[in-house]
Amino acid sequence: MKKMKSAVLFKPKDLRIVEKDIPPIGPDEVLLRVKAVGVCGSDVHYYRDGRIGNIVVKGPQVLGHEFSGEVVEVGNAVRGIEPGMRVAVEPGVPCGKCEACLTGKYNICPEVKFCGTPPVDGAYQEFYAAKAALVYPFSKEISFEEGAMIEPLAVALHSVNVAPVKNGDWVAVLGSGPIGLMLIQAARSAGATRIIATDLLDYLVKAAEEFGADFSLNAAKEDPVAAIMEFTGGRGVDVAFEAAGVPETTQQAIEIVRPGGIVGLVGICREDTIPLDLHPAIRKELTLQAVRRFRHVYPRAVALLERGQVNVAGLITHRLPLEEITSAFEMVENYADGVLKAVILP
Repeated sequence: MKKMKSAVLFKPKDLRIVEKDIPPIGPDEVLLRVKAVGVCGSDVHYYRDGRIGNIVVKGPQVLGHEFSGEVVEVGNAVRGIEPGMRVAVEPGVPCGKCEACLTGKYNICPEVKFCGTPPVDGAYQEFYAAKAALVYPFSKEISFEEGAMIEPLAVALHSVNVAPVKNGDWVAVLGSGPIGLMLIQAARSAGATRIIATDLLDYLVKAAEEFGADFSLNAAKEDPVAAIMEFTGGRGVDVAFEAAGVPETTQQAIEIVRPGGIVGLVGICREDTIPLDLHPAIRKELTLQAVRRFRHVYPRAVALLERGQVNVAGLITHRLPLEEITSAFEMVENYADGVLKAVILP
């Protein structure tokens, strides 16, 4: 059987390039030559800690779920997808039978097999077998690197759906990493008229304005709650998205939302439990809306990208070969060299 190179995590901080068999495909699958894989914060969680909550890396694991590729082979039951097509991949394969799936919320299927989430191998390798129903072609005007950004864009689009942003809303995005920068664009696309962004790093604060925030601030240098309340004339924002994955920004989101407003919980905390003062949330009757990945948004993400209505190319600051994946993970973990999004090119 033909071989391919894969980046395999054996234990925290132990990532090696190994040879594996190129996967065979079933009748409803396609084989992709993986062209670009975005380094996600969740990949770094697994690399650094070997776990996210109760999902633990227990054996050799290939990470990676933000990816695009070229179709090289199709199963005999596949229609509409052909070799040579450039595609992005929706990385979760739901069971299709549970209550969540049958009500259209397949993103919260308890039995979902999600690419790069233990024990399912992901896309940091040269080839990948994907369900044909979950690949989305995009035009040749879109680079493979941009195609890999469709997945994080989908997270942002789903976020503004379930923590709904309406025309005229004021929105805050706490955490201006790649997902935060996508959220700024998704909120604007949904109709937000004022967008406020925060971060602890000056270069990310600057990036937030470059990607469309009306007002951004460094929360390490000034009180973000006081500054945002002043900027909104004491009213607060309609919707706040926590995109940093730390306890402080979760509490800040609760503090800055107007009475009756919404907090979208998008970030992934390293801690299993975090302390929160919920009295403001109760007094203001806030909606605390958890966000889990995405559903039914990939076609919209592709359309927005092809029409030039979102900027994902500007997020990509670093491109590295598969052999340098450890350097990419360390760079992203440490916010080194002005990194926004690092992309691996297998």
